[in-house]
Amino acid sequence: MKFSLHVQTRITDWQIIKELEDLGYDAAWVPDTQMMWSDCYATMALAAVNTSRIRIGTGVAIAGTRIAPTTAAAIASVHALAPGRIFLGIGTGHTAMRVMGQDPIPIEEFRDYLRVVRGMLAGEETDYTYRGRTTALKWQDHGTGFRNIDTPIPMYVAANGPRALRTAGMYGDGLVSIFNEQKEVLDYNLKYVREGAVKAGRDLTDYHVTTLTNALVLKAGQKLTDDAVIERAGSWVVTALHFVYEVWRYTKNDAMVPEYMKGIWEEYSDHVEHFPVPKEKWHQVLHEGHCSYVPRGEKRFVTPTMIEGTSLVGSASEIAEKIRIAGQNGLGEVSLLPPLAHIRETARDFAQQVIPLV
Repeated sequence: MKFSLHVQTRITDWQIIKELEDLGYDAAWVPDTQMMWSDCYATMALAAVNTSRIRIGTGVAIAGTRIAPTTAAAIASVHALAPGRIFLGIGTGHTAMRVMGQDPIPIEEFRDYLRVVRGMLAGEETDYTYRGRTTALKWQDHGTGFRNIDTPIPMYVAANGPRALRTAGMYGDGLVSIFNEQKEVLDYNLKYVREGAVKAGRDLTDYHVTTLTNALVLKAGQKLTDDAVIERAGSWVVTALHFVYEVWRYTKNDAMVPEYMKGIWEEYSDHVEHFPVPKEKWHQVLHEGHCSYVPRGEKRFVTPTMIEGTSLVGSASEIAEKIRIAGQNGLGEVSLLPPLAHIRETARDFAQQVIPLV
């Protein structure tokens, strides 16, 4: 089992990735959300030249905000700074595009995007279509040091729905998804990943599966209603709520709402209806605090049921046992996304108390 953190992309916080390396973490994921955070590749570059062991990757790069050759060039450039330690996590842009009031890139376009990126990172001449015109791409050789495609750069595809999951099986070296530590979610996801792999004639023997989650190591006597617990749990709980609501908002499919959200769903929907901006600007506030903090007025949605439904919770030994079971079910990496104010504390506690037991 591998362990990592998703680190909010604040360029002045690149040192956190060095601290994770010192704590023994295997990897750090650097998110790509333009309306919220710093540029992921600039942040990765700083971390790459100041570390020596930890793997660093996009967590995840957004296909809709950069054309495929630009993404290939960016990740290959950072790879020149840390050969063998860089990976590309990539997705359609559920949050990054929604906060612009735009839709994520359509799946068919996403599949072609991944094809182009894979081809370029393999050093192949690759057909690429831009604004209706198809050309053949080939790297220009100006000498050494511009990029590194000599060693493989793994590509992990972010996916949740069936078509995206099939895409992850068709083109990815791995899958990153929320709640993969939960058996029913992991089984569901891998079913569609395998379908995609079969369609593409690919072998999934070394396929790497990552869960994006949060972990709360409870101290003796702590309860899920304690302010300290709510503070550490809250940002991830409301991020999950925002994600599900955004999907439900466009599909109106009640089956999308997990059982553990149903107790607060009506109240949260009413909360959205009363946002202090016109409906056409809801995208500006719906994802406020994304993975960093709890927006004002949303603390009431951080209930014990919501915490248990979205996060790894319990004593160190209880969390370690849950991770061991998930590993037996096919999970390969646990990646935490704690709130910005508690990222160091969570990383330290998890590294010292949970990882040794796994």
